[in-house]
Amino acid sequence: MANLQVKGIDDGLCEQLKRLATAENRSVSQEIIFLVKAHLSSQKTRRAMPSPAEVLLQLSGSWEDSRPAGEIVAEIK
Repeated sequence: MANLQVKGIDDGLCEQLKRLATAENRSVSQEIIFLVKAHLSSQKTRRAMPSPAEVLLQLSGSWEDSRPAGEIVAEIK
């Protein structure tokens, strides 16, 4: 198992981590590992879902309708 040393953590953040670890009955090391894993798994989930822009790009040009645009717009209004 690898070891990782993190330097330059400000005192406020360190205290927050200690309080959170205590509240969760974990060591600070265990809490940091838990938080990093949770963050990375949430990122993986977000990457698996297409962004709104990607969805719009996929839909772009896929609509087929024989009516003129003005008629479609009038119907929507």
